[in-house]
Amino acid sequence: MTMVKVGIIGASGYTGGELVRILANHPEAEVTAITSRTHAGKKLEEVFPGFAGWDGPVFQGSDSPEAVAGCDLVFLAVPHGVAMNLAPELLAKGQKVIDLGADFRFRDAAVFEEWYKHSHAEKELTKNAVYGLPELYRASIRQASLVGNPGCYPTSIILGCYPFIKAGVIDVNRIIIDSKSGVSGAGRKAELSYMYPELFGNFKAYGIPNHRHTPEIEQELSRLSGTEVKVSFTPHLLPVSRGILTTLHLALIEDLTTAEAEAIVAETYRGEPFVKLIASPALPELKSVVGTNGCHIGVRVDSRTRQLIVISVIDNMVKGASGQAVQNMNLMMGLPEQMGLVQWPVYP
Repeated sequence: MTMVKVGIIGASGYTGGELVRILANHPEAEVTAITSRTHAGKKLEEVFPGFAGWDGPVFQGSDSPEAVAGCDLVFLAVPHGVAMNLAPELLAKGQKVIDLGADFRFRDAAVFEEWYKHSHAEKELTKNAVYGLPELYRASIRQASLVGNPGCYPTSIILGCYPFIKAGVIDVNRIIIDSKSGVSGAGRKAELSYMYPELFGNFKAYGIPNHRHTPEIEQELSRLSGTEVKVSFTPHLLPVSRGILTTLHLALIEDLTTAEAEAIVAETYRGEPFVKLIASPALPELKSVVGTNGCHIGVRVDSRTRQLIVISVIDNMVKGASGQAVQNMNLMMGLPEQMGLVQWPVYP
């Protein structure tokens, strides 16, 4: 089989570096081009010392389609508003594109413009992009040329809600979401609030009530339920590097036991390679997924309040970003979906 030639535009950020880490062990993909506007001409190990000895390409300084010429598939690990200007030319050259930012996650570009305060240059192209959550849209991803890779919070939330929306056992107008993320989700940047003295021993909510992932969550839950859904979403910043733990509070519309709720999750994700039920009495925890492309889901029914409590955990850098992007690449390129992604968690 011919190796898939891969380019990464914006490879010096956390998601770009994570893409290289995963793809370096992929048996059918080769990273042939990486770019960074601030590290032109440098080896990857000069930016990420952990890659000492990696024999891949050096950073090119131009975040342009010319920098990834000859690649079969290009990952865009760039800030919002940038990918929309790169994707059309890449697609015109026959290259497949996965955008890890927000530019192509929304089916209606007006929603992007409202929440991201940025005009969208490719409103029609958004209609052709596929939302890259394989557990929901696998068949469409296989046929796609352009995939909008989901956000990290939405991945944990949608996967946790989906079984119960599908089963019709919850009130979709009463979804309360409490999510906690490691600081790597903020990206590789120097800001006071992300410095060690500010984070260590600290814990705080942020971005409420208008976090930018809210419309993405609502878009997908509305599509799944067939009705307009609005959620209450509170994100928090954990003093850890990686991981997201989401707690969903879902109002039941029929009596359900914890065992029955577990059975719904197990049946929904039967055969899925990366989504696993954590059965009672255990509950999901961050350490069980860090470094992996897994999503672990646990459930409890509070019969006293008729609430269904769902715990969903992922590594925000893997299943929440780069790992899911590689999962999408595998589907788009006709490769086994798990290829390069069978990784065990990092302990301790």
